[in-house]
Amino acid sequence: MNLHEYQGKEILNSFGVRIQRGIVASTTEEAVEAAKKLTEETGTGWHVIKAQVHAGGRGKGGGVKLAKNLQEVEKIAGEIIGMQLVTPQTSAEGKKVNQVLVAEDVYYPGDNEPEEYYMSVLLNRATGRNMIMYSTEGGMDIETVADETPHLIFTEEIDPTVGILPFQARKIAFNLGLSGAAFKEMTKFVTALYTAYEKSDSSLFEINPVLKTSDDKILAVDSKVTLDDNALFRHKDYAAMRDEREENATEVEARKAGLSYVDLDGNVGCMVNGAGLAMATMDLIKHAGGEPANFLDVGGTADAKRVEEAFRLILKDDKVEAILINIFGGIVRCDRVAQGVVDAYKNMGDAINVPIIVRLQGTNADVAKELIDNSGLNVESAVQFKEAADKVHQVLS
Repeated sequence: MNLHEYQGKEILNSFGVRIQRGIVASTTEEAVEAAKKLTEETGTGWHVIKAQVHAGGRGKGGGVKLAKNLQEVEKIAGEIIGMQLVTPQTSAEGKKVNQVLVAEDVYYPGDNEPEEYYMSVLLNRATGRNMIMYSTEGGMDIETVADETPHLIFTEEIDPTVGILPFQARKIAFNLGLSGAAFKEMTKFVTALYTAYEKSDSSLFEINPVLKTSDDKILAVDSKVTLDDNALFRHKDYAAMRDEREENATEVEARKAGLSYVDLDGNVGCMVNGAGLAMATMDLIKHAGGEPANFLDVGGTADAKRVEEAFRLILKDDKVEAILINIFGGIVRCDRVAQGVVDAYKNMGDAINVPIIVRLQGTNADVAKELIDNSGLNVESAVQFKEAADKVHQVLS
């Protein structure tokens, strides 16, 4: 589950990570009031107005701007709220901005020049250990740094049984070229950041940039946080942060129906039980010359109601030219699934306007094939993987 910047900063702050302070606003009036309140609390004279959407590169799309007075706060907030923000990480149509974060200016003058760093915490799946990735090249896309100056990216792996150790935090601060008060601040920052990542059950914490201010404070200017959905039962307060306006509408509907659905860009809809079989089915579709339009796992209770709901989700995608149903009858009998397909097809009437291929293997597969073949519907049955692939190829040709 992705979070907005302001939500990620709330979590960071709760674990003692110093952040760029800000107040979220949904209207220009709220933005002005937020700016006034920030000035009272922090003394900041300038304010940064940041679009709150689930996408990086907001500044490149005009979603992050500096306001030097309240009139500019009102003007800029009015321009950003409601806009379709297009960034390198959005579609061509962009994302609608529903709210902005009015943040304090932390690039104030002082004894030293401010410096920006990159830092993230994530799981290294190759080693089964958490990893802190960091670089002196903050404020840039980390992909660009990796391509052009890979020697400037450092990693520090953390043993999950003992957590981050003091020498590792000091090593990170040293590799970033810090000394004195900034060195001590960075060690505290790194330790608190790792604790926040671990205790919040996150799968990603990315701070770009981490800022060393002109008076040697270390703080998070931005935050990109992804929480592990499987751990949300332990964090009811985090679960309440979900912003469904930022998510794919079909995926939101599927989640409410208890279906595992991921929207893709292909032309063949998939309805499968079991994640492993679903992945194999997607490979099968590509082998047949098509492209999967979705990942859809109906689970072990593929009755008529569930199958009908799955059909409706798949058919919301107007790019779908065919549907492949691939069910292994272990937990659920094949004949029950077949009857569910037939009943759902009849209930939906003319709503199903694309060919359907059904492959059922396992318990009562022969009975299921007979049910499909004798239904009189525009549904073709298959027994073998290759047979199903061939039929997908035929309907797409």
